[in-house]
Amino acid sequence: MKTRILILLLIGVVANVFSQNQLIIPGTITSSDINLTLQNGTHEFFAGETTVTMGVNGNILGPTLILNQGGNVNINVTNNLGEETTIHWHGLHVSAENDGGPHTIIDPGATWNPQFTVLDRAATYWYHPHLLDVTDEHASKGIAGFIIVKDDDEAALELPRTYGVDDFPLAVQTKDFDANFQIVNHANNDDIVMVNATINPETDIPAQVVRLRLLNGSSQRVFNFGFSDNMTFYQIATDGGLRAEPLALTRLPLSPGERSEILIDLNGLNGQTIQLMSYASEFSNGIYGATYPGMGQGMGLDNYNPNPLNGADFNILQLNVVPQTANPVTTIPSSLVDVIPYLEEDSDQTRTFIMEPTTQGPNQLNGMFTINGVNMDMNIINVTVPLNNIEIWNIQNNTGISHPFHVHDVQYYILDINGNPPPAYAQGWKDTFLVPAGQGTVRFITKFEDFADDTVPYMYHCHMLTHEDDGMMGQFVVVDLLGIDEFDSENEVLLYPNPSEGVYMTIHLKDPSKKILSYAVINELGQIISYHKIHANEISNKYSFPIFELANGTYFIKIYTENQIITKKFIKSNKY
Repeated sequence: MKTRILILLLIGVVANVFSQNQLIIPGTITSSDINLTLQNGTHEFFAGETTVTMGVNGNILGPTLILNQGGNVNINVTNNLGEETTIHWHGLHVSAENDGGPHTIIDPGATWNPQFTVLDRAATYWYHPHLLDVTDEHASKGIAGFIIVKDDDEAALELPRTYGVDDFPLAVQTKDFDANFQIVNHANNDDIVMVNATINPETDIPAQVVRLRLLNGSSQRVFNFGFSDNMTFYQIATDGGLRAEPLALTRLPLSPGERSEILIDLNGLNGQTIQLMSYASEFSNGIYGATYPGMGQGMGLDNYNPNPLNGADFNILQLNVVPQTANPVTTIPSSLVDVIPYLEEDSDQTRTFIMEPTTQGPNQLNGMFTINGVNMDMNIINVTVPLNNIEIWNIQNNTGISHPFHVHDVQYYILDINGNPPPAYAQGWKDTFLVPAGQGTVRFITKFEDFADDTVPYMYHCHMLTHEDDGMMGQFVVVDLLGIDEFDSENEVLLYPNPSEGVYMTIHLKDPSKKILSYAVINELGQIISYHKIHANEISNKYSFPIFELANGTYFIKIYTENQIITKKFIKSNKY
């Protein structure tokens, strides 16, 4: 292992001194009919060395999808990998069946056909695999691509938007390679930096205002973006939309899964060279990328050191400033769009999610982590959210390392971090954010609207892919309580004993060909008391469910079959 590290370090030193590689700019798809093929391939990261990869419509990475708000898209995703996978549209607000989570498996040789209307604000999103246990492997080998959404508000602004000329997608990653130059997943030796699958990249960039779409596509590493000579840049968008006005910065931390759009003003700098950098030396302990990944020096992570990137400042991308284009953007706008967050006083519910290690003590970073005491179970719905709920989620990190918390379906607005207002760069629409280690807390507010599905769940999880693969993930469903369901007027369902003062009640579908897939218990106020998806081994036309924790009163049970939702009324009582 030490020999491998020395070889790669030597390669990195030589490459930095003698060679820069032209930055790869992914191609684009602008059609509403999108065909994506997931395939195996090879790529030459190092001169003369072939690395096995995975890609979309090519050997590595995938095309940038350019979508328009309000447009209808029809996507065919064909899996030619020879093994199962999924594709998740990270940050997009789509129905659970179109979201591409772990339940939406694309079998080898099969084609998945999600169709949806683009509801999102103009921003930079991305797509990547999300198969249970192997997300890191498939993403690390190269399956990832940008999604750029455009809308009328963004189009009305004077912003750079000529793709690959003054508007650049930059997927920044670190990877680990073994002695045979093959990508290693679930590794902490990620000592090779790349942008768009290019090591030691450079690109020409015009002497005008230029837009960079930053994506932290790494499995674990947090970057502290900035430029050489501490050049000021301007953040114009967070994960899920434009800001109200540009924010002048010299540093921008982004954890895995996060995106940000920035403008740099290069007027008058023709002929100069600028470095996009990560100033990781400024990170405090407890961040993957700092000198010490845990809160203290005694909290180690296997193979994390020696690594020249940890706690160091390093170059990411060399920008060579060339003459202006024919129609340059030369000024930074003073304002952007209206940003109207949800108000805390309008929230319907507050939920708490606690991150904890399964291994206590100084070796905890080498163990697994849980959310609310459990690991991911495909057969358990951890949270049920009523449609149109405005909710506050309180994320508490009781571990020794910071975790990026990602929620599918929604964009959220951060209320506070450790009780304090969020830094200015985190004020805007987010779907991923780094929760500080050592009992750090992040509270955010969001609304679950437009889509309800009682059987296909969305995910919430840590976006450090090694942690996600190890089970640091949960599931939630959004359920429409106001929908008009079919009451059991023809006695298709037996529910007994009813009323009951017992411990269980039994659902019995008279038609033996029908199967109970899931059920929800709802009180008279329309609030979900519980939701349960039936384990595959227990699916039949009969199921007993617990009622011993219910208070006395009247309830409804929604019974979900393959093609029907049937509602029954029942009474929990200590007296008949």
